[in-house]
Amino acid sequence: MPAPDPRWTGRATAFADSYAHLCAHTAPDLLDAAGPAPGGALLDVGTGSGTVAALALERGARVAAVDAEPTMVELARSRVPDVRLGRLPELPYPDAAFDAVVANFVVNHVPDPARAAADLARVTVPGGRVAITVWPRPAPPLQQLWNDVLDATGLPPSPSIVPPALNFERTAEGVTGLLRGAGLRDVSARLLTWEHRTDLDSWWIGPANGMGALGEALAGRDEATVARARREYERLAAPFLTGDDLVLPTAALLAWGTR
Repeated sequence: MPAPDPRWTGRATAFADSYAHLCAHTAPDLLDAAGPAPGGALLDVGTGSGTVAALALERGARVAAVDAEPTMVELARSRVPDVRLGRLPELPYPDAAFDAVVANFVVNHVPDPARAAADLARVTVPGGRVAITVWPRPAPPLQQLWNDVLDATGLPPSPSIVPPALNFERTAEGVTGLLRGAGLRDVSARLLTWEHRTDLDSWWIGPANGMGALGEALAGRDEATVARARREYERLAAPFLTGDDLVLPTAALLAWGTR
């Protein structure tokens, strides 16, 4: 199996307290797109805190889940019995093992998206569905906030883990092209939009624990730099505050296709 991704090592609790709440919003639409029948076998790839897998269980699917980070596997096992260590593009399952396969904000975190999409298709039965979500470009206000903090603090963004030749456009055309390239048919995509509600301290948990673009840029920085980034974050987030609530418009691309 490929080496673990150090960006997520030991960060399961911080993820569950911050970004997991954001990513959970797309779970119902993702499962609707995958469309497993009650009793059908579903694989949740990059399960994180297990939100999608747990919802699939509630809907009557037979669920397996994988994640590349051991602490995420342990966290998800508190909600879903069948969770194992694994990552794209070498999923630990045979060909055509599942009626539906989902990957919620996973393909945007792999170094070879085309190989990852092909592996999702590989473990899906003929006639089964693959459904994925990715963050779109241009960035919606929630994601752009971190970019603006980086600029205001004078920190360079972390380099992309995807070589330019292997990347795809984070648009409906780009993500549907990725799935078609994996051999899927009847491919569609749509943009999901919503407002993520949190508060200043809770939303800072991610960067404070090295997650996301800002968190990666702050990793290993001195206390003064981190404090300056926090001040810029509070300044730039102020227009999105309603009382103590931080209300951030955001969006996701949902795409699906048939094996």
